[in-house]
Amino acid sequence: MKMMKAIQIPSKGEKMVLVQIPVPQPGERQVLLRVEACGVCHGDSVSINGASPAYPRIPGHEVIGIVEQLGAGSTKWNIGERVGLGWHGGDNHVTGLTIDGGYAEYMVAYEDILSRIPAELSAIEAAPLMCAGETTFSALRNSKARAGDLVAIQGIGGLGHLAVQYAKKAGFRTVAISRGRDKEELIRKLGAHYYINSNEEDPSRALQALGGAKVILATAPNAKAISSLIKGLGSDSELIIVAGSGEKLELSSNDFLRGSNTVRGTFTGRAPEIQNTINFSVLTNVRPMIESFPLERASEAYNKMMAASTRFRAVLHLCPSN
Repeated sequence: MKMMKAIQIPSKGEKMVLVQIPVPQPGERQVLLRVEACGVCHGDSVSINGASPAYPRIPGHEVIGIVEQLGAGSTKWNIGERVGLGWHGGDNHVTGLTIDGGYAEYMVAYEDILSRIPAELSAIEAAPLMCAGETTFSALRNSKARAGDLVAIQGIGGLGHLAVQYAKKAGFRTVAISRGRDKEELIRKLGAHYYINSNEEDPSRALQALGGAKVILATAPNAKAISSLIKGLGSDSELIIVAGSGEKLELSSNDFLRGSNTVRGTFTGRAPEIQNTINFSVLTNVRPMIESFPLERASEAYNKMMAASTRFRAVLHLCPSN
């Protein structure tokens, strides 16, 4: 029996551990992937914190791998093709939550939820695009903004540094909002036309001085900061939340009386949306900034990500055993 290394959550409330377990076998309409890389995302905390319906569980939902074996009735992919998948696990599953994810040398996946990964992207570059990249790209793509409009990105972290790149490449006048000056030079290099230091000025007033934002993308989970941004919108504009903290927003009816503005969230991440993100990223040379970790250091990578001390995405880079 072929064995593999994997990071498991043994049971609810327990810490992740490195284990040796049998390589899983693909079922009907599934494929077996040899995992090359798996992003470490805030969404992994859901299963790590005990919300999976069954344990043990292997987390990880930003997965890049090579098709190693086909299950019964699987016809969409060929052995040797490189593919990726995100949060949606197929057949009403969530990757890394209700079925095992990519913190392992191998995993099974439903064939319909896979996207093709071109040679122009390395495995570790592609992994964060499966969730962080797709989330920000689709939010902007589906927004009210059109080329030339003012678009603001609040929070310059794992999501925000990708959002700035997508906004610039899509032809938006791009504003980055963050605290302090330490990220300003880098973010301007990534494409921001303007930088607002929220420690020194009110972001909503600064945005109004620029004419008001058509879209504000809130990528940092700070309810108070997000709530204050609505005053930075122009007319017929929207504030889109892509990362939340569970805290209540501080909004009043007066915030909506200055124009037909909208505050909304976004939840996408299926295979066609991921493929659009991959294609645009390759076409426009958008790439995540990454810290890479071996599988054995998954807990360290996760802790750094949760402490927001990773610049900017943590990725597990796997080398399966023979």
